[in-house]
Amino acid sequence: MLDDKRTVGALLALAAAGPALAEKTIPTAARIIDPAAGWDHLWRDVLIDITVIGIIFALITAYLIWKYRRRPDNQQGSAPRLSAAAAIGWVVIPSFVFMADDFYLAANGWQLWNTFREVPADRLEVQLESGMYSWDYTYPNGVQTQNELKVPAGKPVLLRMTSRDTIHNHYIPDFRVKEDSMPGRITYLWFYPQKPGTHVVTCTEYCGVMHSYMAGQVVVLPPAEYQAWYEAEGAKVKKAAAPAATLSKTPA
Repeated sequence: MLDDKRTVGALLALAAAGPALAEKTIPTAARIIDPAAGWDHLWRDVLIDITVIGIIFALITAYLIWKYRRRPDNQQGSAPRLSAAAAIGWVVIPSFVFMADDFYLAANGWQLWNTFREVPADRLEVQLESGMYSWDYTYPNGVQTQNELKVPAGKPVLLRMTSRDTIHNHYIPDFRVKEDSMPGRITYLWFYPQKPGTHVVTCTEYCGVMHSYMAGQVVVLPPAEYQAWYEAEGAKVKKAAAPAATLSKTPA
């Protein structure tokens, strides 16, 4: 009976730790690999692949149309019979060639996905609560922003996400990242902003009427400028919280 209780307890602990276990951490000393560049490279390979295959099939189709076109006087042709080995070869070899190429691309995509799930240890971590129709960000020092995420250039950013109403999807096209946020569950995504600039954020999960209005932006600032903004906003939060703390200590 005791062993059964231990087993159930272990399973419950494992289920609760699921999101954390799914997230691997890259050591600080390791080189950070930007997944966005990998997605671009994989997409280029996919386009090359389908273009080459399309051209090959188009040429074969054009040749067969010309070779077996209708002839005058209802002329009938005759084709040599293939041996069993030749028939199998004509089916298996082309299938193997095309499937090997597809499996190669699929393996690269899987490897890239695993890379994306490895979050750098040296990062800025921001909490995100999605809701109709806004993105609400909370920084480690308590600063809160809506529909605008300010981050420093040259530092990976991790978003831990949840939702207060329905399923949303936080999509930053320029960084090639998107992930669902949903009630009762914490999900995450990370990206690596390397140059100052502004990037669009949009919701790609239909979340109701006015879904298209759920837009925001990521503003990448130079590190010094970001630090100045972060500290100034943090000071405002502390100043606003001070009177409330004083009142809570005052005797009734």
